[in-house]
Amino acid sequence: MSAGGTAAGAFVGTLVLTTVLRTASEFKLTRMDLPFLLGTAVTGDRARAKAIGYLMHFVNGQLFAFVYYAVFLAIGHAGWWLGALFGLMHGIFAGTALVNVLLPLVHPRMGSPMTSAPKAAQLEPPGFLMLNYGPTTPLVTVLAHVAFGAIVGGFTALGTHG
Repeated sequence: MSAGGTAAGAFVGTLVLTTVLRTASEFKLTRMDLPFLLGTAVTGDRARAKAIGYLMHFVNGQLFAFVYYAVFLAIGHAGWWLGALFGLMHGIFAGTALVNVLLPLVHPRMGSPMTSAPKAAQLEPPGFLMLNYGPTTPLVTVLAHVAFGAIVGGFTALGTHG
């Protein structure tokens, strides 16, 4: 296993995940814009939010990949299929607890079930499995995270052979 492989896998995996989600948005399979969602947590400037959000997303990709790496080390094995399994769990966690419950509590520009009418939110809360962003959003999001995990796991395992 290789930390360098994990870092490279995190970059490539995040690039693939982000591209899949952006493409799905362009094809009207989802209304979710993850970089915008992240960026608006720190700025109300919509254009700047996208740029900051992309940076935050790539940093998060590295952080999540190294959580995967820690688990790979703990169990003594890494591989694309194990990474894909982690990605499946990651995607389900992201769509349920992370963006449905935790994000609306801390995001200053996101609506919530407790948002009052006078307090206008810039963002609609994602809802369970992010269904508020379209009926195919859960499938697209989970598959993108499975791809991320498979790439991270595969790149991490490459370090064991050379």
